[in-house]
Amino acid sequence: MNTTVYHKLACRLAALLMLPALLFVASCKEDLDEDNLYTFTGETIESYLANRPDSFSNFNYILKRAGMDKILSAYGTYTCFAPTNEAVMAYIDSLYADTSCKIEHNGMTAPGLEGLSDSLCNDIAKFHLAASEVMAINMQNGMTIRTMLGRDVNTSIDSVSGRTVVNSYSLITKMDNEMENGVIHIVDNVLRRSNLLVTGEMSNHPDLFTIWKAAIDLTGLEDSLLDVERKTTVPSNAATYKFYCPEKAVLGYTIFAETDSVLKKHGINDINDLIAYANRVYEHCADPGTGWYDYYRNKGVKVSTGDDYHSPYNCLNMFLRYHIAKLRVPYNKLVTSYNEVSGVPLYDYWETMLPKTLFKTLRSAKVAAGKIFINRYEANNTLTDQIAALGSDGIHQVVEGHAGIEVMKNNIQALNGYIHPISDMMVYEEWVPKGVLNERIRIDFTALIPEMMSASLRCPTYEEVKALNDGVSGKDGNLSGDYVRIPTDFSPEHLILYNGENTRLLYLPGASSWYNYQGDEFNGKGTYDVAFRLPPVPDGVYEIRLGLSTNAQRGMYQFYLGEGTNNRTKMEALDIPVDERLIPQQNQDGTPDVSTGWCQYTLLEDLGVESDKSMRNLGWMRGPLYFTTKSGTTPMRGLNNNIRRIVTRHELKQGDNWLRIKSVLEGDQWQPYLDYIEIVPAYIYNNSRYLEDMY
Repeated sequence: MNTTVYHKLACRLAALLMLPALLFVASCKEDLDEDNLYTFTGETIESYLANRPDSFSNFNYILKRAGMDKILSAYGTYTCFAPTNEAVMAYIDSLYADTSCKIEHNGMTAPGLEGLSDSLCNDIAKFHLAASEVMAINMQNGMTIRTMLGRDVNTSIDSVSGRTVVNSYSLITKMDNEMENGVIHIVDNVLRRSNLLVTGEMSNHPDLFTIWKAAIDLTGLEDSLLDVERKTTVPSNAATYKFYCPEKAVLGYTIFAETDSVLKKHGINDINDLIAYANRVYEHCADPGTGWYDYYRNKGVKVSTGDDYHSPYNCLNMFLRYHIAKLRVPYNKLVTSYNEVSGVPLYDYWETMLPKTLFKTLRSAKVAAGKIFINRYEANNTLTDQIAALGSDGIHQVVEGHAGIEVMKNNIQALNGYIHPISDMMVYEEWVPKGVLNERIRIDFTALIPEMMSASLRCPTYEEVKALNDGVSGKDGNLSGDYVRIPTDFSPEHLILYNGENTRLLYLPGASSWYNYQGDEFNGKGTYDVAFRLPPVPDGVYEIRLGLSTNAQRGMYQFYLGEGTNNRTKMEALDIPVDERLIPQQNQDGTPDVSTGWCQYTLLEDLGVESDKSMRNLGWMRGPLYFTTKSGTTPMRGLNNNIRRIVTRHELKQGDNWLRIKSVLEGDQWQPYLDYIEIVPAYIYNNSRYLEDMY
């Protein structure tokens, strides 16, 4: 073994043997009990910086002012982006000389290090630190890292040098300097962070968004984009179980905006041209009988082409709202990649501020590598003309003129969100609900709660969750580990816990060893009765399915549908309760399980096409071919305990539809399981020409 690695492991083992309590101190909070911190005799992050004053004395001064030097001298696992002395001074000079800030000199009392306020030192220090170890290999494809300030930084690869850049500006000049308590990456500039809200940050880019900003001002939408966070109610019994429980819900927005140059390609040279364009594309979207915007049409809304731009029914206002999602999404999280099989498209769906509308993001193996597109329209998507394959290219042709809108990799970050420049006009036109969204829509349950993404709690690692929880792992009966406990008022527009804190909704983060779509799941304990607001799909008849990983501890649950209501007394029960303890019998001769019809598809000549039909008649489906076990060896279609339950076929109206899940067994030892949901239009599950693909 390498002697450095051996020494590092030995020191950590010694620390664990000497001080078991250290398991509880890997924290990003300021109120750490410093008496319980063990300081290594080897080189820690702090000693590394202190021993090199010619390079890092300025940054170390800031760390000391913020009280972070003691933490970085102690046992734990941290990542430090360390700016050089020259980088720190250049940044401080720019702060003092900044005349655009409302606070003179950004709150500095004098030039130089001593002129920094305590709050500035705290913000700078914690924005350069993460409470988990992030190595170079993790950052090579772009990564979002939660800092100890509670705000994210994003990495990317510089197109010229091929080196890693943080927040599009700070180049990592030396990576992976491993210390006893983490890793240091040296950067050539202080990491940039914006303290402006999204519309204020948009004003900082007049070379890109002059017309867009004028439209924001004209419609008054800036007043709808102010949220940063909201306090939550930590359950009174949270300390009993010791799971991490957010004390606030992080809020925000992501704007997908055409740049001035893109608008000019479409003949839009000023705000008046944009008004005319918006009027043209939206004027008839809600017309009785012929309109495609079902939500407004069903409400009898008369869309306005007048000058009442603040009205949500005004065409310009509608145009802008379809570009805005009410959550913070960095570029690398626009699609989630975890355990999918090679060659499949990656996709996610996002709800916009144009009421009850969605758009789709896609990274396809068939399109330019690494690029992400909005609303790419391929005919017959999620249908196939081949067994156990996505289908021939012949049936999946891109519909002319709808190859998708590319999202650029700029990652413009504001205090409460992101702005992503896009390459073409983004409109909720007729072909979006009738084409792009007329497919099997599979959504991870985590994606139904925007506050999860905004707080970087969608698919974090165990280590990141543990760091948020002061290094503690929780326990609730037979559930233990680094879960997130969801407060009852965490996302009132999207999630209801009907029995309050007696329903203990738990989130198991990504990188799980379980057989989960995108690696994560919701679990829970207690008197379980929850409801999630479903994605607002266009009007139509849909099949609603749940992805399950069954085992003897899961329990039994009744499902309900609330059309236009989250009042549980007015919800419709869907079929009989689903027993999630059911594990289909796996017969080696390929005969089907009696309860579900499941059998190993690889033993069948037709790879399970006919037995799929038999399973559907019993209300079940095999798991998809789309994703595999964590090791990548077995697709879910081949696992007898990874199955889908067809909950209902139902006509849905575009609007608020709630799915309620209620335990029907006594006792709180059961573990409900929520991984992903599929909302599938009749065009897919009942197509007269093609089969729904097995993915």
